[in-house]
Amino acid sequence: MRYDFHTHTIFSDGELLPAELVRRAKVLKHRAIAITDHADFSNYKDLIEKTITAKENLEKYWDITIIVGVELTHVPPKTIPDLAKKCKDLGAEIVVVHGETVVEPVEEKTNYYASISEDVDILAHPGFIDKEVAENLKENDIFVEITSRKGHNITNGHVVNVARKFNLKTLINTDTHSPDDLIDLEFAKKVGLGAGLTKNELEKTLIQYPKELLRRL
Repeated sequence: MRYDFHTHTIFSDGELLPAELVRRAKVLKHRAIAITDHADFSNYKDLIEKTITAKENLEKYWDITIIVGVELTHVPPKTIPDLAKKCKDLGAEIVVVHGETVVEPVEEKTNYYASISEDVDILAHPGFIDKEVAENLKENDIFVEITSRKGHNITNGHVVNVARKFNLKTLINTDTHSPDDLIDLEFAKKVGLGAGLTKNELEKTLIQYPKELLRRL
């Protein structure tokens, strides 16, 4: 089964309603999908409320786990721990942080402040992870993302090397914005192998670590 913990809907800059996103994921044999629309101070409450409504209604009819989440995006780095806690307190099941991808002007120290937060679950497309951030990610049991998203995936190889060195937990996510962004399990395997994962690391990334994250929820 396939797991994806980073997707977007029309609630932010995605193209799909939650129902269509989830339906397409189900057809691609997803066991679980997280809806993690872009959030800052102005909209996180509304996003969480809407996603909870989508989850409650869709799970009545379809055998797929829908995870209520947000992606904290381009917020001042020092605000990340507090904002992540507010999202969790309001009902977010996971908090993803938009990491320091090399293709966007993400403010320096975003990775650092995400890595010290007990309420952050995933550091998405983190770009170049330094030693201090890696140690914090390990200490706070934060997952790091290997992404299939064009542009963001430039540093996948670096992420894999750092994850291997510091024994970090990795996930293969899509950062889906449009229908074609969703991938099946076979394509996810190609993303992982292309990033440099060994077959054993790939199995952990696609099966073991997603199940660990689900148990946490």
